[in-house]
Amino acid sequence: MTASEEQFFKPGKASAAKKAENTDSAAKGIVAQETAAREKKTEKLRALRLAKEAAEPAPLPKTKRK
Repeated sequence: MTASEEQFFKPGKASAAKKAENTDSAAKGIVAQETAAREKKTEKLRALRLAKEAAEPAPLPKTKRK
């Protein structure tokens, strides 16, 4: 079996199902990356907030005036 130019330079048409599958997998990959980045950022900000709250003394309760 010999290779021809048509085999390398003229790809066959992809089916609609294959195109949809490729698009779906790409979209799911992007969503997964964004979710992981958001969760990482949330954990970092939560740790910073907890450290800040631990460093600050608790506010004294205000006394009511008569």
